[in-house]
Amino acid sequence: MPKMKTKSSVKKRFSITATGKVLAGPGNKRHMLRRRPQKMKRSNRGNQVLTPMDARTVKQWAPYGL
Repeated sequence: MPKMKTKSSVKKRFSITATGKVLAGPGNKRHMLRRRPQKMKRSNRGNQVLTPMDARTVKQWAPYGL
């Protein structure tokens, strides 16, 4: 059997912690930031942990981890 392929976009956008949680950068941080409340911009700093349903999808896209 050939190896399964990892989606290239997943390699760039997500990381998996040692405990198996999936970290992702928050959205709404690229452009038109003057329209967004300061609270939203502050809370979107750093990385966020995905929900278990989304994490399962990302792990399917990266069968051998990241």
